[in-house]
Amino acid sequence: MSQYSNQTNLPLPIAVWLAHDTYDREAAGLSATTLMRPTRQVILAKRVPAGEGIIDISGMIKSRIGTAIHDAIEGAWLSDKLDTTLTSLGLSDKIVKRLLVNPTEIPEGKPVIPVYLEKRSSREVLGVKITGKFDFIADGRVHDFKTTSTFAYTSSNKDEDYILQGSIYRWLNPDIITDDMMSIIFIFNDWNKNRYLSDRDNYPPSQITSRDFLLLPEAAVQKFVEHKVNELIACENLDESELPLCTDKELWRKEDTFKYYKNPAAVGRSTKNFDSYREAYQRFIDDGSVGRIDTVKGTVQACHYCPAFNLCSQKDALLEAGELKI
Repeated sequence: MSQYSNQTNLPLPIAVWLAHDTYDREAAGLSATTLMRPTRQVILAKRVPAGEGIIDISGMIKSRIGTAIHDAIEGAWLSDKLDTTLTSLGLSDKIVKRLLVNPTEIPEGKPVIPVYLEKRSSREVLGVKITGKFDFIADGRVHDFKTTSTFAYTSSNKDEDYILQGSIYRWLNPDIITDDMMSIIFIFNDWNKNRYLSDRDNYPPSQITSRDFLLLPEAAVQKFVEHKVNELIACENLDESELPLCTDKELWRKEDTFKYYKNPAAVGRSTKNFDSYREAYQRFIDDGSVGRIDTVKGTVQACHYCPAFNLCSQKDALLEAGELKI
């Protein structure tokens, strides 16, 4: 059971909501989302002594808002007023009657549109139960709801994760996920209309926007799952120092910055910062090759959210190197 603190003294009505954990951990087994986490984190998180991994509820706000939105969408589709809602949206009676929500079987010879919500499925690999609970499936396509910032959309830094997660869901549910494409439905918590009007080519057009992705072949997913399970089994009893280090991608490392100083003896503020060494070097050449270029390693972000933070020596090394800021 998770333990929570309330260091910011949030009001009790909200505190109870933030501390209310509805995640079905026992049923989850080794979940799709756990498979996608760094091996180091997965192993060390299980070693955190009881009572030490206390979470402040202020850090749960984004997660609970996302869960609340998921629950509200599910509730709308399971409502006894669903037909009325669909009709109000302009769907014909013919289409409404074809929709079947969470059917246990599909009637033969009858044209239907099956819809599935929040179903947890499982599959065994190397003696380990792998599970996953998708958000929504309609007519064979899996849809995933992401309550996030617009940066996730404009940077595409999470696209590979979205594709892998959706592909694992299809691997778990090949009978009901039959479409090779998946849809991510973004619900942005920081959307700004003026930003869109000034950058229509890159910024999302509305606060809720969808984007489609091609799923991975099932053979590739099988290979990924088997490799990850094998790695977790092999690392289960290793000392912390022997566990594989998190990669830059897993650490959410920012890009390096290249600081150019026209005066090679200068300290403090640089003449100009560049995102690539080539640009900085070109400026160095243009200024007569007398300056200097300092590489500032990009800082990492993921450690701030890691449940095994206190047990990890990699975190300590990053702090010492100045690549992790607390």
